[in-house]
Amino acid sequence: MSHATPPTPIDASSSDEALPASLARTLRQFRMLEREDKMQALLGWSKKLEPLPERLAGLDRTAFTVPECQTRVDIFPERQDDGTIHFYADVNARQSPTVAAVLAITFAAVNDQPPAVTLALPADFVRLLMQDIGLGARESGLSAMIARLKRHATTVSASE
Repeated sequence: MSHATPPTPIDASSSDEALPASLARTLRQFRMLEREDKMQALLGWSKKLEPLPERLAGLDRTAFTVPECQTRVDIFPERQDDGTIHFYADVNARQSPTVAAVLAITFAAVNDQPPAVTLALPADFVRLLMQDIGLGARESGLSAMIARLKRHATTVSASE
């Protein structure tokens, strides 16, 4: 199959075609931006993270915290009646805009979708998004967040 866009230096195992459309589009846009523009785009995305609903704010956070992150991040999955998942996160977006941005970008693609959409996120998704930004120290924690989403999606899939 022929592609209109030229090949990129991205690992071929992470084809945009396997990604949710919104995520593939965001990754393509990020690839075209210079570092400073990427940082501004991340700041913009960080402001789009949906606030944590009050009904979740009072829960014991132990099961929802992502301990691998340098920043305190709590991720709350909710299985919808139709079998889809909706994720919420509690993170201080002002102190950690990169974390909030990665979550907002990811949630825009996987929220209110079947668990299979979350499970299809490539293992190197964070690297693809963050390449050329120079935030390699954050990659481990950010990847742990994606792994947490996948674990929740696996649990929901198993309960169907």
